[in-house]
Amino acid sequence: MSLSLVLATTALLAAEPTSLPPGHPTIPPGTQASPTGMGAAPNGALPAGHPTMPAGSPVAPGTPLPSGHPTVDTNKLPPSAEELMKQLDSSEGLREREKTFEIASSLGKLYYMNGRNAEALSYLGQAQAKADGARALFLASRKKLGNAAIPTPEAANCGFTPGQALDSMAAVAQARAKSGDAAGAAACALAALVPALDVDVLRGNALYLSGDSANALKAYARVLEVAPRHEEALYAHSSLIFETKGEDLQALKSAREGFDALVTTHPESQRAAMARELSVRIEETVKAGGRKKWLASRAADRKVRLSQSTAQAAALPSDAPRPLSPEMVDAVKNTERTPELEAGLTKLVDEGEEHLARGRYQEALANYTRVVPFQPENGRAKAGMAWALVGLGRPMGARVWSVALESDAGAVEKLGDTLLAKGDAKGAKALWEKLAQDVPNYPNKAALQAKLSQ
Repeated sequence: MSLSLVLATTALLAAEPTSLPPGHPTIPPGTQASPTGMGAAPNGALPAGHPTMPAGSPVAPGTPLPSGHPTVDTNKLPPSAEELMKQLDSSEGLREREKTFEIASSLGKLYYMNGRNAEALSYLGQAQAKADGARALFLASRKKLGNAAIPTPEAANCGFTPGQALDSMAAVAQARAKSGDAAGAAACALAALVPALDVDVLRGNALYLSGDSANALKAYARVLEVAPRHEEALYAHSSLIFETKGEDLQALKSAREGFDALVTTHPESQRAAMARELSVRIEETVKAGGRKKWLASRAADRKVRLSQSTAQAAALPSDAPRPLSPEMVDAVKNTERTPELEAGLTKLVDEGEEHLARGRYQEALANYTRVVPFQPENGRAKAGMAWALVGLGRPMGARVWSVALESDAGAVEKLGDTLLAKGDAKGAKALWEKLAQDVPNYPNKAALQAKLSQ
């Protein structure tokens, strides 16, 4: 796996920082801000500890704050993800400090969504460790139940509330286990593990993007051991098996079972169509005796029965991704950004788009992998790389495509314009159709539909 795929998946963490000024009294969980007072509860009451507000109408801009209220900097914007990470990086001993599951997982997500997988893995690992007790309790309780169904948290009367801490929920499950209520213990422990399963999926993603496919598979399998029908884990686990174990027929069969389970359990999922396609491809690969033999058979008659894009998919290499060394990462970080380098990167993107318009997906991908490590924010490069991977039929291409859409769907649409201008009307239409299908609420939907109707 090249460094470009690591950086192409970066996006800002969606969580919004608190808008309260420094020093503001803590607002109890569930309290909502209202237009009738800063931090007021829905009934108009101020949270405990808040300085008394003057009676009367809502506070207007410029109104003096009540005596004792902390100073508010109205010109200060919430910190960006980059600023947050700089502050975290400068916090001595942060990585070693004891953290709750919620804090460790939030830190891991922040670093993961910004392409810093080494730090993400450290914090996600800490979060995973905090959830290990609840996980062990669930597995033990489920074993005691045998074939009996696990009740829902509501039926088991777990009493959990939105946002409740994992430790608190695990304590409820532990109490049920001590009382001999295996069903209640399993139900409450499983409910507590929902955010932990998401952490395991992110760990798998970060390991994959770092080139560690073996441990990524273990991370996804860890999720499926608890939740065998987990949508993202099913897709990621099966995709990675198909990508890295193309000659292992038993492994390929298990990957197909995973794709089929996803389609059956999540028929409305955006991943369902690709899962069906990959299931069929695995069946063909197994019948051929492995990926190498399947590729050889496809290559023999591709000129007469395959389109250019499926021929490129048949040329998919079977070797597993190679890990990134620290030296490779440091070399990119330490390279001086000269005008000559920037001009060269722009030329590579131009050439990549020319390759795409001519159906030369592998050549295009080679160009983009040289650009993205230096310009991870380059929307043109990310869109082009995603489309190249889709054209090559790479199992993980669908995930990279999704990241490109989330990061800059407008750049993806513009890539279609570029393909059309270069004479690839078929490719442009295919790209726009996939964009419209995968982003049904696309902001520029009307203009996109107009292009498709031409």
